[in-house]
Amino acid sequence: MIDPAELARAFDRPTHGPLAGVVVADFSRVLAGPYATMLLADMGALVVKVESPGGDDPRRWRPPVRGDESTYFLSVNRNKFALSLDFADAGDLAIAHRIVARADVMVENFRPGALARFGLDAASVRARHPSLIVASLTGFGSGAGAALPGYDLLAQAASGLMSVTGDPDGPPTKVGVAVVDVLAGLHAAVGILGALHARERDGEGQRVEVDLLTSALSGLVNQASAVIAAGASPGPLGNAHPSLAPYEPFATADGTLVIAVGNDRQFAQLCEALETPDLVEDARFATMPARNAHREILHTLLTEALRARPAAEWTARLRDAGVPCGPLNDIAGGIRMADELGLDPVVTAGPAESGVPTVRHPIRWSSGDLDYSKAPPERDADRDRILRWLAADSA
Repeated sequence: MIDPAELARAFDRPTHGPLAGVVVADFSRVLAGPYATMLLADMGALVVKVESPGGDDPRRWRPPVRGDESTYFLSVNRNKFALSLDFADAGDLAIAHRIVARADVMVENFRPGALARFGLDAASVRARHPSLIVASLTGFGSGAGAALPGYDLLAQAASGLMSVTGDPDGPPTKVGVAVVDVLAGLHAAVGILGALHARERDGEGQRVEVDLLTSALSGLVNQASAVIAAGASPGPLGNAHPSLAPYEPFATADGTLVIAVGNDRQFAQLCEALETPDLVEDARFATMPARNAHREILHTLLTEALRARPAAEWTARLRDAGVPCGPLNDIAGGIRMADELGLDPVVTAGPAESGVPTVRHPIRWSSGDLDYSKAPPERDADRDRILRWLAADSA
């Protein structure tokens, strides 16, 4: 770790947060790696984003755009300092090695083995820098699956996630965001934090490996457990839940309301609020297993009751009764709801007058808010500053 005050002076950015003084050499591209390193940067780490001369691919993934920049790239690259390097150029490669030498953490998601010819593979850099933590993200591991491309859609398909997503009579469906990349990025960030903690204890770095397929299987939680522990064969249920009922959207007089009943007590409260007490006494609905066995007829009966009033009125009535429920928002509505609840979901990365609106880091610390003073960088934007920092260390 480096003195946070030194980094603040060198990079003209307030350096505070749980990871102040940690330096991350970010050689990752696209989403999983950059998402992990953005979380670290938000927490105060200095993240040096190393891109190829052409830049990270998501810079060209458009529309949509803000100005001339892809919003995909903007979503995972705030609080970073960027420079472009061509590893085939001896001078640029030397700069890459100097960045790694100053780093506490190196993050990369190159095809397994691709960095070896540059001496930047995990084994080589850890041999030179035993305290370095190297986080490697792959699609399908570094063994038999090393040659398989690591794209989120492929991981969603291969893991079985698509087989339990969508309507029962429809085709397998991907989740509407690259959720496996996000899961892998979260796992990488957790693994890095664990490795940093272990290094405080024993002084040794280590390699952290995360792959998309295992991340997806871990993220399947109860669905994967149903297969492994019970030999079940889950399939798509649309918006229904395999173990809970009622737990899905329902039509009302003027729109859709989501109801999430997690136990028998809540079901009784729901029936009381709907003025359908006979459903509580009905043996078909008395317990969660019974309700699951008769979910179709239960859905029909509840919909008949819910059509009597508009969604907003039902929302207030059911919440007063202690029934978990809520609106079915689009993304803009979700952001508005978070704002109305005082969660301040949007923060400006960079100066207020020219910064980029981004989604707030999802964790809060009682010691204070995080810093969002650095907008997602333009390609090679911080080369001079990074080279001056490296030169000062060599002097």
